[in-house]
Amino acid sequence: MPKQKIILAPAFVATWTLSPGATFGSAVRAKSILLEVRARLPLTARKCLDVNGMALELGMAEDSADELASLSATVTQALEGIENLPVIPREIQDILGISAGERHRWLKDGRLPSAGTRTVRLSGRARQITFHVFDPRVVEDLLERAVVDEWREEDVAARAENRRRAAYRAKLTRSLKKAAKKPKTVESKIDDAASKLLGWDEFDVDGLLR
Repeated sequence: MPKQKIILAPAFVATWTLSPGATFGSAVRAKSILLEVRARLPLTARKCLDVNGMALELGMAEDSADELASLSATVTQALEGIENLPVIPREIQDILGISAGERHRWLKDGRLPSAGTRTVRLSGRARQITFHVFDPRVVEDLLERAVVDEWREEDVAARAENRRRAAYRAKLTRSLKKAAKKPKTVESKIDDAASKLLGWDEFDVDGLLR
C-alpha cells in the first residue's frame, strides 16, 4: 500500500486580501499578482506565498517568526500600487470574457487600446515573446460600460455588410464576363469598323453623312 504524503499546516500565516480594483474579480489576475509578488521574495521563500481565492497567504513554520515578519513586510511593500499593474492578454480575456480572436481584432482596429508592449523569456527556453499590455483603468472603464456585447453586434453587422459587398462584386464580375462573351450586333460591328477608319471623325464632323 503506497504511503500517504503528510502535509503539515504552517504554524504562522499572514493574509492579504486583494482589492476588486486590483483583481477585477478575476482568478487569472489574482494568480498574476501572486507571481508578481513572489518575484520580490527570496527563492527559498517563494513557495511559502500562495493565492487563496482573492487573497494572498504567506505560511511559515513555527520557528520562523522572524522570517515571517521580514517576508510580510516585503509582500506588503510589493502590493503597494498593485492596482496599477498592467493587464496582460490572458487576464483581459478572463476579465472581459472575450476570446483571443476578439482581443486581436479589437486591438488591431483600435477599440481595445494598447498601453505598450512587454517582452519576456519563456520558462526554460531561450526564445522571447513580446505582447501588448493594457491599462487597468481602461479595462475597468470597458468593464463598467459593458462594451463587449456592443462590439460583438458591430462585428456581426460588419461581417454581413462585407458578405453583401462581396456578393455584389461577384455578381458584377459574372455580368461583365457574360457580356464579353455575347456576339456583337450589326450596329456594334459597324461602330467598331468605323472607329478603325482613318479620318472618320473629321469626315463625320463635316456632316457629309447627314
